[in-house]
Amino acid sequence: MPARRLPGADAAAGAVAVPALSRRHAAGAPSARGLLFTLLGEFVLTTDGTAWTSAVLAAFARLGIEEKATRQALMRTAAAGWLEPEKLGRRTRWRLTGNARRMLTDGAERIYSFTGSGEEWDGRWLLVYARVPESDRRARHVVRSRLSWAGFGSLGAGLWISPHPDREAEAVGVLRTAGQDGDAHVFVATRTGLGDIRVMVAEAWDLAAVEDQYEQFIEEFRDPAPGDALARQVELVHAWRRFPSIDPALPRELLPARWSGLDAARLFADRHQRWSGDARLEWKRLNDLG
Repeated sequence: MPARRLPGADAAAGAVAVPALSRRHAAGAPSARGLLFTLLGEFVLTTDGTAWTSAVLAAFARLGIEEKATRQALMRTAAAGWLEPEKLGRRTRWRLTGNARRMLTDGAERIYSFTGSGEEWDGRWLLVYARVPESDRRARHVVRSRLSWAGFGSLGAGLWISPHPDREAEAVGVLRTAGQDGDAHVFVATRTGLGDIRVMVAEAWDLAAVEDQYEQFIEEFRDPAPGDALARQVELVHAWRRFPSIDPALPRELLPARWSGLDAARLFADRHQRWSGDARLEWKRLNDLG
């Protein structure tokens, strides 16, 4: 994903690019850097915006992450513009940049407000028709990956659908990034019949794969006793982070009869609230040690 530009940056010489978080890390990549973003959003953003290296090392050791990988994650995250190091003797304290605060705040809203199902639906669909030439591999990748990320399903032949008309601006932005805005078409429409709507939904989205992910999440966090509250809280939030990117948040009437998304969302909310107090106290203890 290319870096977003500051407002008016295209018109200003030497404008500074705003760092962008890759979709892989935004969705909770199973890596030290992915876990670091989870820890920053869960504990650092909500306190004074700083973390000692020793605290991050101690927390990650509980997650089975080796010291070398943790240090590399901190350095690479700083190099990307999300953290600023502050040296105090031989120790290093990391401070969230302004961009990091905005990114993590937006991410927290997306993660904690996600409920595994869409809101009440008025029956309108957002349709995007974009026939990208086979030869333009870059544009095809941009359209496919970013519309999927935005929750669109594909019916083939360049037709993408979403039951969320309010995502029109996001879809148009994707088409412009791919250089296809001059040839694509965007509609908001209602479905009038012919064919089974559930068959259409099954063709557009692999809901069975999402259901499997929800069942794994429920099984993994079924036990309400956290053991190590700090480690389990990080693991909980990190695991939940992937669902806003793989679940299109379809209205309830479009979901299959067997759907664990709602149960998983309730479980996430319960465990997060249940473990939060102890996890935050433990993070504060580690970070106060410096």
